[in-house]
Amino acid sequence: MNEVSKKREPLDPTRVNLADPWEVTYRRKQYGCTLLQLKQAVAAAGDSAERVTQYFRTKSTPPKGGKQRYE
Repeated sequence: MNEVSKKREPLDPTRVNLADPWEVTYRRKQYGCTLLQLKQAVAAAGDSAERVTQYFRTKSTPPKGGKQRYE
């Protein structure tokens, strides 16, 4: 088994690395977001994992089940 398959958390947990496909998948599961939402969060808040977490906490999420409205 190679080292890549043993990876369970990001190499630098304080930063969000959009260049690493494995980490993008990990962060998407962590934040419960799409790739586009993750990219927007990093663009708005920077690559600090703490700031991205705060960004997602302050964003309101539309109710599930219905159409999403963005105002």
